Amino acid sequence: MTEERADFIELIDQLDADIAEIKRRSLEEGEDRSADIATLEAERDRVIGIFFENLTAWDKVRLARHPRRPYTSDLLNAAFDDFLELHGDRLFGDDPAIVGGLGWMGGYPVVVLGHQKGRDIKERRLRNFGSARPEGYRKALRLMRLAEKLRKPVVAIVDTPAADCSVEAEERGISEAIARNLMEMFRIRTPIVVVVIGEGGSGGALGIAVGDRILMLEHAIYSVIPPEGCAAILWRDPERKQEAAEALKLTAGEALRFSLIDRIVPEPFGGAHRDPESAARLFRDAVLAELQELAGSDMDELLRKRYARFRSMGVWETAQEPEAPAGGASSTGNSRQGGKPSRTRKAAPGN
Repeated sequence: MTEERADFIELIDQLDADIAEIKRRSLEEGEDRSADIATLEAERDRVIGIFFENLTAWDKVRLARHPRRPYTSDLLNAAFDDFLELHGDRLFGDDPAIVGGLGWMGGYPVVVLGHQKGRDIKERRLRNFGSARPEGYRKALRLMRLAEKLRKPVVAIVDTPAADCSVEAEERGISEAIARNLMEMFRIRTPIVVVVIGEGGSGGALGIAVGDRILMLEHAIYSVIPPEGCAAILWRDPERKQEAAEALKLTAGEALRFSLIDRIVPEPFGGAHRDPESAARLFRDAVLAELQELAGSDMDELLRKRYARFRSMGVWETAQEPEAPAGGASSTGNSRQGGKPSRTRKAAPGN
């Protein structure tokens, strides 16, 4: 990857900043700079077109982490008609890394919840950079049970690098909280729509991501581990993160190909961070379409399909080991005699 390729997001951001500065000065000074602005805008769009034609997996990681990308709170304000936040897990406390409550979207009353990262350093520390603690997952489960009681659908918004891994989180049972959410979400008797809007990191994402419809924004990612961590574990070299990103198949296109998600939600030209309002409209349209399709579903059938879809992720096939030559070892180096069944992994079929 060339330095130019690695820095293309910064280049586009700088062009946006230059255009905004010229517009500001032309307003203050009363000078017509429309020609200069049009030239810069054309150059910016040309650069975006060149780079976005062939985005790599690592490019998608960087876009998913862009600091101006819409977060859950932005979508709660822009994509929902109304929202009332609820707090606390009724066991320990309130985790600001997960926000949730009662919402209204296009005629559908819903219970909505999601990860929240935070914009500035103060809010990021408050939100723990979007890494939820045990009480966050227990709050999410409390809200989903409330949705079941009220017979309202759940909209779960995923955007987290991972669950909190601090000593305090371990002491309060982070693994148990995530595991319980996984179990209980298969039982919640109300439709669940999940949307990965940025980072879908490991168990931190899965803790609120069991649903009847799983959607991903076009430049979001969904992975068992961040590329840096994968590279550090496999190759003892976190600088091989680009290679790890390709190997992890973490893009929305790959997730759809492996039947891990149902739909890719398009983003505005150049990414959601460049036009948050349009991104919110696209998010709203996609969620409403799923809510309309799920409305009136038979819950027994919905639960059966919900369970079956996650059980079918990844397909196992049984292969037969070749017969070993008489008096010798098998061609695979196994000293056992006769054909023995062995299990091999095969990718799940694409959509």
